[in-house]
Amino acid sequence: MKESGDGGFVRADQIDLKSLDEQLERHLSRALTMEKTKKKDDLGDSNNQTSSDAKPEWEIDASKLIIKAVIARGTFGTVHRGIYDSLDVAVKLLDWGEEGQRTAAEIASLRAAFTQEVAVWHKLNHPNVTKFIGAKMGASGLQIQTESGLISMPTNICCVVVEYLPGGALKNYLIKNRRKKLAFKVVHQLALDLARGLSYLHSEKIVHRDVKTENMLLDKSRTLKIADFGVARVEASNPSDMTGETGTLGYMAPEVLNGDPYNRKCDVYSFGICLWEIYCCDMPYPDLSFSEVTSAVVRQNLRPEIPRCCPSALANVMKKCWDANPDRRPEMDEVVSLLEAIDTSKGGGMIPVDQQQSCFCFQRRRGP
Repeated sequence: MKESGDGGFVRADQIDLKSLDEQLERHLSRALTMEKTKKKDDLGDSNNQTSSDAKPEWEIDASKLIIKAVIARGTFGTVHRGIYDSLDVAVKLLDWGEEGQRTAAEIASLRAAFTQEVAVWHKLNHPNVTKFIGAKMGASGLQIQTESGLISMPTNICCVVVEYLPGGALKNYLIKNRRKKLAFKVVHQLALDLARGLSYLHSEKIVHRDVKTENMLLDKSRTLKIADFGVARVEASNPSDMTGETGTLGYMAPEVLNGDPYNRKCDVYSFGICLWEIYCCDMPYPDLSFSEVTSAVVRQNLRPEIPRCCPSALANVMKKCWDANPDRRPEMDEVVSLLEAIDTSKGGGMIPVDQQQSCFCFQRRRGP
């Protein structure tokens, strides 16, 4: 017999077995659902814990990195020679300062820049882009080699590790050749390397935003590779999302100098300036201040003076790239095609390499 709700009993033949089965099935179903939900939640917590504990795919093993002598210095850190897992590398150390030296906003800005640079750089793979090897947020476990031995780095240091390129910065190479200039074939090859690297970046929707000869490196065979993605960004679908004076004076497009919305064509403008610099081995606007350059470039259409000896095909590429109207500038893949079409067999108008005094076009640019 089954106990009734009021404490009494009912006869077995009065029990609604179908109803009882349905109630039992609903009860078991609820219990099974609750158990599955609990297991799912537990698994989610476990996965979240694993995810939070897992290292980013780009993080280096600090025990495999040895940092050596400084090879360059910048505003927020230094670049060192180094060895990582038996490879020759360059190590960019970013110093966020000791506690109290920077505001929380400054540290947040530096952290964001570091994260952005790594996020962009670690996915790139092209012969004209410096190879990214890894990075580390915070210097726990990092050591620097000194004359007295290995010294642990302070935890406020972050590092970006890339391939070491023994040719150094293109800027320094041009400075060394300021008097005698470069053979036209060398100019042409450097220009092609840079154009191909930028064309690849733009195909990946990356805007470098600081294209200048200082951010281009040379390997031992003088192949040019783009470096330093500290201010690079994934191109915004809405141009108004990319504004502000980002870049370096002398290379910045008018729309960037003016604080207007811009897109990848700002890199094309900067390429035009770099192309002039590679040909002339000189600095654009060396005697003008920031305000003078800004005003003249934006309002008076100031551009570097192209020497008369410059081949017309190369001069035309410069002019197309630094057009004041971004829409009239070519895409970088078009620039690659224009450069590939230039005939370098006759020297292109440049003075032969074995002639010491170069061209009269450059006389007033050379020092005593």
